[in-house]
Amino acid sequence: MGILNVTPDSFFDGGRYRNLDDALRLAEKHIEAGATFIDMGGMSTRPKSELISVDKELARLLPAIEAIRAQFPEVVISADTFRARVAKEAVMSGADMINDVGGGTLDEYMFQTVAELNVPYVMMHIQGTPQTMQENPVYRDVLSEVEDYFIQRCFTLHSLGVKDVIIDLGFGFGKTLEHNYTLLNGMRHFKSIGIPILAGLSRKSMINRVLGTKAADALNGTTALNMKALEQGASILRVHDVKEAVECVKLNNETQPSH
Repeated sequence: MGILNVTPDSFFDGGRYRNLDDALRLAEKHIEAGATFIDMGGMSTRPKSELISVDKELARLLPAIEAIRAQFPEVVISADTFRARVAKEAVMSGADMINDVGGGTLDEYMFQTVAELNVPYVMMHIQGTPQTMQENPVYRDVLSEVEDYFIQRCFTLHSLGVKDVIIDLGFGFGKTLEHNYTLLNGMRHFKSIGIPILAGLSRKSMINRVLGTKAADALNGTTALNMKALEQGASILRVHDVKEAVECVKLNNETQPSH
């Protein structure tokens, strides 16, 4: 899943792809490198990010979705939003699925909207909001609490008729460094839920704080953790750098026992 942020303030690529021509070029690069999905967001959700209006988020996101849908009809477009209205309008503009960092906790209408849209739904775990999540995240047992969150919310989604759900453990979204690595090392634990797992590790602070790097220098660290996630059972890698992630997938596939 290649990331395409049409935002001015995302933590790694903010401001680079607000122009439609630039966004189309990045989408083409991702697709040529082997991306199955293009994940498009119109509002940054980095820690302490600005909460913009729904109208501003739509104004950024919808033209980009329409342009990429027209240019690349085969690619799966994911709309990265936690707002039900944005989700609905994104799908009406050509998006195929919703990627919700709030997991339905930041908009009470999201689950019902996804059910009505009848599209796949990525449900992420978050503690708090993007503005507050990193202030003091606390868990008694991060693995069991995140698992309980998914089990309960998957039950709600299934009861509403949402059939195609993907879970995202939410690295960096209301977690300390220790929480992040506990979740990564225990990712296989979540396979028992029986739902595909998306891993979003690309260039995040959990890499930089260990290696002393910045986001711009974190490709090698990202690749290392992407391979770890695949070994732990991840089905989708959400990344800024598709070529390197595709190479991880290919090499990981070669290391799997033949059936």
